[in-house]
Amino acid sequence: MALWVAKLQSMYLAVGLLLALVHLHSTWLGGEAGDTRVQCFVPGGVAGLQAPQRTLLQTKTKTKFPKVRAVNLGGWLVIEGWMKPELFSASNLPIDPDLLDGTRIRLRSSKTGLYMSAENGGGSVVSCNRSVASTWETFKVWRVSPGTYQLRVDNNKFMNAPNNGGGIVQATATLARGWEIFTFTRQGNMVHIQAGNGDYFQAVNKNQVTADLVTPPPWGNNAATFTIEIDESVSLHGEYQLANAWGAGAPQAKTVVKNHRDNFIQESDFEWLSNNGINAVRIPVGWWIAYDPNPPAPYVGGSLQCLDNAFKWGKTHNIKIIVDLHAAPGGQSTFEICSTRDGVAEWATNKTYRDQSIEVIDFLAQRYAKNPALLGIELLNEPFENVIPDISVVNDYYTTGYKTVRKYSKTTYVIMSQVIGHSDDEIVNMANLLPDDNVVMDYHPYNSFVPIYSTLSVEQNIAIVYNQRRDLIRRLNESNAYAFVGEWTDYFECCNGAPGKPNKQDYLKFATAQENVFGHATFGWAFWSYRNAVDRWSYETSATQGYMPRRPVN
Repeated sequence: MALWVAKLQSMYLAVGLLLALVHLHSTWLGGEAGDTRVQCFVPGGVAGLQAPQRTLLQTKTKTKFPKVRAVNLGGWLVIEGWMKPELFSASNLPIDPDLLDGTRIRLRSSKTGLYMSAENGGGSVVSCNRSVASTWETFKVWRVSPGTYQLRVDNNKFMNAPNNGGGIVQATATLARGWEIFTFTRQGNMVHIQAGNGDYFQAVNKNQVTADLVTPPPWGNNAATFTIEIDESVSLHGEYQLANAWGAGAPQAKTVVKNHRDNFIQESDFEWLSNNGINAVRIPVGWWIAYDPNPPAPYVGGSLQCLDNAFKWGKTHNIKIIVDLHAAPGGQSTFEICSTRDGVAEWATNKTYRDQSIEVIDFLAQRYAKNPALLGIELLNEPFENVIPDISVVNDYYTTGYKTVRKYSKTTYVIMSQVIGHSDDEIVNMANLLPDDNVVMDYHPYNSFVPIYSTLSVEQNIAIVYNQRRDLIRRLNESNAYAFVGEWTDYFECCNGAPGKPNKQDYLKFATAQENVFGHATFGWAFWSYRNAVDRWSYETSATQGYMPRRPVN
């Protein structure tokens, strides 16, 4: 879940920190000689973590499945560049690898030193009169092909040259079409911009940019040469960016994406997981899987065949499958984890996208409901509170998604993700609103992404697991829904970046603490992720190298 992922935890964690510090005196490390697990005084003992009077994962047919001890197969069918950076290396991409979809750029006149600006954030003319760049002066790149781009302004309209050029440049287009396509010619950090008729942008008058220079300008100090500045604080390296790097439908993209899918996860990985105590996998998928083998541009077909293979491998190696709609149309967050084109999240504000998401759930449920390897379907991964104007949108979507799955199966677990940014109380309240009918509440705790964690010691980070996290698991266990820690990892921030901290033993203690606590969730847990270039986010690497238990803690 992806990193960076993306994933902002709400400020309620500060409250958890206070609880952790209050109880820190009761936490002690060590135990018998050779025992590397964290020991902790837990009020009420481990029994205090159990859900009262609840049969674990008992279906209506009275068949049982053990608690989930799973890994996520993140980065496979929904690509996240931080998990496999070589996919986005400059040598692997065509020209302008720094201008992929969603890149934020600023354009500055080489003659006046002033920034190009979409007046009022868009809806008016484009000027070149600002000495300081802010949101009106920042443009989101839409890559048409290498060297040709569209520019989305602050209010999400598009920069356009009416009649393909010859006049004043505006930022008034609601849709990105022909008049909104511009050609960039670059020399170092300088750029010449051409409209569709070939005329060049120039800023002769600082109050308006025009696309009316017919002859090619020289490089240097003139009204038609701009300096391009890239905002490095926003970098989207997701499935959309990779698939569209060569332009929609380009054969190079198909080759790169197919090669990644064929090699990133194979049947041998399922065999390894089964041999090492893992009994399920959570597989993130994108909405475009429902349109395979010919998904909408720029996505590359073939992800459905990969998912079919996973079900076959799962059946062979006794690995259950959870299918997770990780990337919804329109984007449920601003991060690459949902394959957003430019960081604008529109899933919650556009009912068409939510209806389309339900169609994807219908497709998945119909296709796999009778497959014996299917364990559950997750309706949506990590909707972010800051892009959801009304929480009823998520509640209504979950209700419809639940009914959609139930059309095809009465026993498949229907999994619903927490809203990222919600407090513990809000997560529990949502779980209590869910039907008591094989419904699962998915919770994603990370000791990162919020600055407070880096100020804590190793012991304080572990105490948060044994106190705040334990308390929420207990409360979720008592709710209508099953409790599932659908993402967690061995990475954590601590000690103000002190050299050597955390060390290998610290990571092992932290991972063991999480397995101890999350193992009491009534549904189970899933580590993020099985394979990752960042070691402590990789189950395969951490377990093999001894940074976490080789087999799940019982």
